[in-house]
Amino acid sequence: MSSQVRLRLLPSARCLFDEPVQVKVSGLRARQVVTVRATSTDEKGVKFSSSATYTADDGGEVDLERDPSLGGSYVGVEPMGLLWSMKADMQHKYFYKNQALLPHIVVFSVHEEEEEGEGRVLAEATNERLLMAEGVSRLPIKQGGFQGVLFTPPGNGPFLAVLDLCTFMSEKRGSLLASRGFVVLTVPVFSGRTDNIKELHLDLFEEAVEFLQRQPKVGSKGVGVVSRSKGGDIALALASFVSGIEAIVWINGSSANVAIPLYYKKRHILSPICFDLSKVISTESGARMIKHCTTNPLAEENKSSLVPIERAGGRFLFVASADDLNWDSKGFMENMVDRLRQHGKDHFESVCYAAAGHMLEPPFGPFCPSAFHGLLSFPVLWGGEPKAHNEAEVHCWEMIQKFFKTYLSLNAPNITASL
Repeated sequence: MSSQVRLRLLPSARCLFDEPVQVKVSGLRARQVVTVRATSTDEKGVKFSSSATYTADDGGEVDLERDPSLGGSYVGVEPMGLLWSMKADMQHKYFYKNQALLPHIVVFSVHEEEEEGEGRVLAEATNERLLMAEGVSRLPIKQGGFQGVLFTPPGNGPFLAVLDLCTFMSEKRGSLLASRGFVVLTVPVFSGRTDNIKELHLDLFEEAVEFLQRQPKVGSKGVGVVSRSKGGDIALALASFVSGIEAIVWINGSSANVAIPLYYKKRHILSPICFDLSKVISTESGARMIKHCTTNPLAEENKSSLVPIERAGGRFLFVASADDLNWDSKGFMENMVDRLRQHGKDHFESVCYAAAGHMLEPPFGPFCPSAFHGLLSFPVLWGGEPKAHNEAEVHCWEMIQKFFKTYLSLNAPNITASL
């Protein structure tokens, strides 16, 4: 490495996963062309990387907040482009970063520009991207019929309470929301294998809501729920059948119960819409497009699967991606908005991102165009255009926090813990 060249990450090389950093390079020759790279390895050992070519200014500096990339993983001025444009070194890999205690480590490096190969390393810096802010506590929970992880901010509170419903266990969203001042209980819809599950019981998720309400630092009158994909229809069912749900964020979900019959109080409440795999579309990449495989919930024979959201008293935030290739999230959202309006309801807001895909997550992780589907045995296309998808994640993440702060109301905190 060159002793003159310096790569800095501002304001700090250590930050939260959802925070931007400014990448600056100094000590280069005037107008020198260099390649800036980012590399990271996920929790399953898969390597992700990106690169972009820059020309230094007359003072020998490159600033990613100011300067355009001339080529590589993206072009133009993209301050966080090296993060969201990272790709795996093999196809159909989701960036697996689900354990809150382990930071997301990204190595940024500056290389001499060469026609072939990476070129000599001139400088590098390591970005430690934390999923938990200092003082946030993490407590695994296994109580009654549910299991999950409880994240609690530092301080006495009172704090707003959020149930994070993820399809499969991931601590990323819950730990980051706790870092923003919410008490969050992350609970997966599926805790293990899905091929032998014959029914789901809403009672288990009701237990999680009641557990969350009893926490000593919780001061909200009701509970918020954030969900995506299969978690979305479970969140709708909670809002429709269970009391105490005050604000619901539904992201790229379904308007109907999907795949597995749903029971509540030992009674069958919702039949499932299913997958018609004859409608799978194969692609050259090996990933398949399944957007049109879910049966129509509005068909007469499927109306027993529609979640009766007109019964819900809580406020809804519907978030859909128009380029979701997993299923028709935009259509599902439009159906729910129409139904609520037909019932004289206006306790909702909605947003649709034109070029985003299914996997809307907290921002600045690698964009995932395709990966193995958790309920199927093959890789699928998720949809979206990388730059637009990242912009949607930034906007959505801010909107979720604002929504909960607006529509969850604080009472006095509880007095005793109930762990």
